[in-house]
Amino acid sequence: MGFGYNQPVMPEIAKDKFGPEYVLTVYDSKLGMEGFLVVDNTVLGPGKGGMRMTPTVTVEEISRLARAMTWKNAVCGLPFGGAKAGIVWSGGSPELKKEFIQSFARRIAHFMPKYYIAGPDVSSGEKEMQWFVEATGNPKSATGKPAALGGLPHELGSTGFGVANAARVAVELKGMDIKKTTVAIEGFGNVGTFAFKFLKEMGAKIIAVADSRGGVWNENGLDGDELLELKKGGKSVGDSRQGKKISHDEVFGINA
Repeated sequence: MGFGYNQPVMPEIAKDKFGPEYVLTVYDSKLGMEGFLVVDNTVLGPGKGGMRMTPTVTVEEISRLARAMTWKNAVCGLPFGGAKAGIVWSGGSPELKKEFIQSFARRIAHFMPKYYIAGPDVSSGEKEMQWFVEATGNPKSATGKPAALGGLPHELGSTGFGVANAARVAVELKGMDIKKTTVAIEGFGNVGTFAFKFLKEMGAKIIAVADSRGGVWNENGLDGDELLELKKGGKSVGDSRQGKKISHDEVFGINA
């Protein structure tokens, strides 16, 4: 017997002997904030994984990423399990973003840090992690915090460093020389900017970069400092005059 409205149905999420252990959907009716937390597996330790903020994030996406974190941390021999979090975020003022993050953090705070430790991801960095731990009241509830709160300095660019070195290893396995390699980078935020920096230091030539609003291509190479200044000014790398303007999707077709 119905009640005259469509009742929400929990999406089907893959389950097996490894997890997930917890799947949460939280909602703040006042703000319109909707968020997800999936703790996939805590056999090796608390679930570790970033908190992303995108307009299209779903609990299914977060579940898949949480499982990836389970294997990633296990393969690397880290004392962490796998987890992931996401907030549906279509953009807005810094003040609204802070409210969304802190509303989400308060609603999942009882899971941290025993079952989940947050970290930066898409559209979340040091500032967002600071807001997060302020809301939970526990500095151990997230990594990627500002150095003043006990986090690693952002300028170390640890995730971008990992991406650059993974690319270097892949190049070596292919029998190629990183110094004779051209690179195209999709994304120029917390990760892409540092991946650019470290790959260039290794001798690679970055010929194309794109963000969500557009991109730029120059077969002779790009200047990362100019692109970074554009981003700091709220612009897209597609506004660069260093080369040919391309769309976000075109970066995947660049011969690099």
